[in-house]
Amino acid sequence: MIGVACRLPGADGPDAFWELLRTGRDAVRELPAGRRTEGAPAVAGYLDRIDTFDAEFFGISPREAAATDPQQRLLLELGWEALENAGTLPAGLRGSRTAVLAAAIWDDYAELTHGGGPDALTHHSFTGTRRAMLANRLSHTLGLTGPSLTVDTGQSSSLVAVHLACELLRKNEATTALVGGVNLIAGPGSTAASQRMGGLSPTGRCHTFDERADGYVRGEGGAVLVLKPLDLARADGDRVLGVIRGSAVNNDGGGDALGVPRRETQEDVLRLAHRRAGTVPADLHYVELHGTGTPVGDPVEAAALGAALGTGRPDGDPLTVGSVKTNIGHLEGAAGIVGLLKVLLSAGHRQVPPTLHHATPNPRIPLDALNLRVQTDLTPWPGTGRPPLAGVSSFGLGGTNCHVVVEGPDLAEPAAEPGPALVADRVLWPLSATSPAALRAQAARLRDHLARHPDAAPAEVGHSLATTRTAFRHRAVACGDDLGRLTAAVTALAEDLPDPDLVMGAPAGSPSPVFVFPGQGAQWSRMGLELADAFPVFDDALRECAAALAPFVGWDLRVELAGGLGRVDVVQPVSWAVMVSLARLWESFGVSPAAVVGHSQGEIAAAVVAGALSLEDGARIVAERSRVIGERLAGRGGMASVALPAETVRERVAGFGERLAVAAVNGPSSTVVSGEPTALD
Repeated sequence: MIGVACRLPGADGPDAFWELLRTGRDAVRELPAGRRTEGAPAVAGYLDRIDTFDAEFFGISPREAAATDPQQRLLLELGWEALENAGTLPAGLRGSRTAVLAAAIWDDYAELTHGGGPDALTHHSFTGTRRAMLANRLSHTLGLTGPSLTVDTGQSSSLVAVHLACELLRKNEATTALVGGVNLIAGPGSTAASQRMGGLSPTGRCHTFDERADGYVRGEGGAVLVLKPLDLARADGDRVLGVIRGSAVNNDGGGDALGVPRRETQEDVLRLAHRRAGTVPADLHYVELHGTGTPVGDPVEAAALGAALGTGRPDGDPLTVGSVKTNIGHLEGAAGIVGLLKVLLSAGHRQVPPTLHHATPNPRIPLDALNLRVQTDLTPWPGTGRPPLAGVSSFGLGGTNCHVVVEGPDLAEPAAEPGPALVADRVLWPLSATSPAALRAQAARLRDHLARHPDAAPAEVGHSLATTRTAFRHRAVACGDDLGRLTAAVTALAEDLPDPDLVMGAPAGSPSPVFVFPGQGAQWSRMGLELADAFPVFDDALRECAAALAPFVGWDLRVELAGGLGRVDVVQPVSWAVMVSLARLWESFGVSPAAVVGHSQGEIAAAVVAGALSLEDGARIVAERSRVIGERLAGRGGMASVALPAETVRERVAGFGERLAVAAVNGPSSTVVSGEPTALD
């Protein structure tokens, strides 16, 4: 697992979700009047808004967006965010065998649409209201060619989707997988059906494994994970958040009734998953329960868990269990992947958050005899000396059971070899978005991230922003020499205020750049030496230029770069070499010019970069030309650059007769004067 994203009650992202879990917050609230269902509890774990969507960002027309199930819209957003979290540019996956597996079990929006009669249907309604389009729309939008399917196995859907995604990766049917689940309460139909079935809690809470267990409370939201084979993730330098060691799926195969779970088959799926993972009960630290808080389901789950995993543990070491449903409600088709996300965050932080609403154990669940313990407060992760190991369970109404074995990140694992250190006095933080308002919102998100991570390294933040985020049209760059100045610039952008360390704009015209190579006057002592130390590409190009110049000059390029650059026959070849090397560095970053233009020795550099001259011919021309200027013409006159318009300069030099003249007009307020040195003085 290399990337995560979520939108959950009381939490708009993984960091906020962990804070909710860590502090033991209950996100179940009273529903707004417009979202209640008559005869059902008036509480749920709900999102503040499910009717907003940036359609233009995803290339969808407003009419199609309005006809599209908000579950599809939420999955698009979460898929994009998960890839960004993984440090993967979405455009870089286009055409790849990346799989998409999505889970959902309700069709509230389709029911609302069809309830409006034939006149409510448009030519977008067919794709907009089909659950099959959940995965297909994300694959289409990102241009992914791997398997794409929507999974519905009841409440176990999203964890089954994780299991299937792992199988696709193991069989090399996909190189990467986006897997997620969404659950939105968009209409009264699903709540009414749940109420008629008798599943909803009259008290409006999930009392997992508690004597007050009387049903579950509904929740909405979603989560997406990015999965990759471990060897490939390590080879690509991805941040590994956790590893799925094994998983299993089965079905109850007929019990007392279609909706009644069976202990034997739940026990079997637990044993099979851990056998595939190569783990034994003594290895396990924690299990995230299905744990809905129903009078029938909880005792069955506890009995199966105790028989399969509670035994074989050291004396006095009960298996710790808990349920995220007590925090945010039961997300039904998305519940399993949310439980997996909770485990992932807990293992990464080496803490186990509390399960809420557990006071007195259900008398039908003998915790001591089963060797189980319900987590009721925040504690360090149990066990030391090895990576965290946990199980996640999800059971569907109808009998499809799934269990996944998860290993947390190994904090003792040596980090990858660092790349060459970046040498810079100032750091750049680029941000971009598809509109000015979105750009300010991006800045606000970065500002909030920095508030949560006050020890962030400025260069690392800049590198991530530059290499793992898509470059959109509306752009801003914060430039500073410390975290405080950079943060101040980002805050100014978020608040739509000016800041001296902030530059904003949008690219105009052709996206292909033009390289402009200047003439003499742009040089300074030691130019390029820090680049040569930091970037092998620049250093290699500089060495090639030095070798090409060697037959025509009697000096060493690096020595002269470190010196004063006083003589013309040195300055021009040295500047030429730096310009050619700098162009090669830009090209190594993928910035290739559509055209080149240059002046003086810059014209020779431009010709080499364009391929009109070989490197050797360019070196010979710049060396011979500069020697002619330095040896044959030097001392006979001089030049001066004047920051005034050409007409004003002509008026001033007119009184000197033939001793001075306007030699070049470089711009509206830049004029070059040539002539006798004394007159120039």
